[in-house]
Amino acid sequence: MLLQAVTTTTAPTVGSPITAYWPVMIFFGVAVIFPVLPIILGRFLRPINYHKGKMRPYECGIDPTTEAHERFTVRYYIVAMLFLIFDVETIFLLPWAIIFMGEDFSFTTFALIEMFVFIGILVVGYYYAWRKGALEWA
Repeated sequence: MLLQAVTTTTAPTVGSPITAYWPVMIFFGVAVIFPVLPIILGRFLRPINYHKGKMRPYECGIDPTTEAHERFTVRYYIVAMLFLIFDVETIFLLPWAIIFMGEDFSFTTFALIEMFVFIGILVVGYYYAWRKGALEWA
């Protein structure tokens, strides 16, 4: 009798196991459609008439005066490398800012001192490049 009085309850079924993958499938569909759709639409919407002016190497309205394989000075590349170095190094400021907002004051004091040392090294590197003439164009 005691066994008959106990009612069995079953857990509600949410769906088949495949329903857990619907967000992934939707994301995959959007990831495929997003780059393919503009290419297909562009193929049908762009003008197809090619003429002599359209086939020129430069369409900005200015006639080319030199060849495409013009040589640049080394200073151009030095400035570009300095920009990349200082730009990439400033990316390290974001994790520091996130750590600095922490609750532990002793650790944030260490992070503040560490960042002053880091910025000091950047200033010394910038000053060295400036004194060597790497930032002068003429």
